[in-house]
Amino acid sequence: MLGVHFAITADQEKALLDADGDDDAVGELLGDIEENWDDDQLKVDTDKDWDEIHRCLTDGSLDPDAGDYPLSHAILGGHGMHDDYYVVYVDATQVRDVAAALRDIDRAGLRRRFDTLLPGSDYDGPLGDDDFAYLWTDFVDVVNFYQRAAAAGRAVVFTAT
Repeated sequence: MLGVHFAITADQEKALLDADGDDDAVGELLGDIEENWDDDQLKVDTDKDWDEIHRCLTDGSLDPDAGDYPLSHAILGGHGMHDDYYVVYVDATQVRDVAAALRDIDRAGLRRRFDTLLPGSDYDGPLGDDDFAYLWTDFVDVVNFYQRAAAAGRAVVFTAT
């Protein structure tokens, strides 16, 4: 599954919250957001690294309820809005909290977290130096994205389909 974060407008946020509970309506709104998105500064693609990023920021699992707030909310820990795939909403206040917490994680800190992921548990992804280098690049993109989203006062929606 490929992951992407959007720092949504107030109108998009209202429409999404109004559609909450209706998978078809949420899916349709996300399709519209994805198709018509025109601000690359308020969007970040994490390819497949969203999985490892979430695991590194929580307890090593893919559980949306894992880990401690606010780091848990960087990827999966917000409000889930779809039953068939990940659509996770984080309000603007939470975005500010996530942005502040992410600033505290440097390369060495993320590497320590990455090195705790255990093959054979529910994680079966790559764990080498090249894999970490790729993960670090995507992580920095997520950190910068959250800084911009917080500065803009935007809520965030993460999707992985």
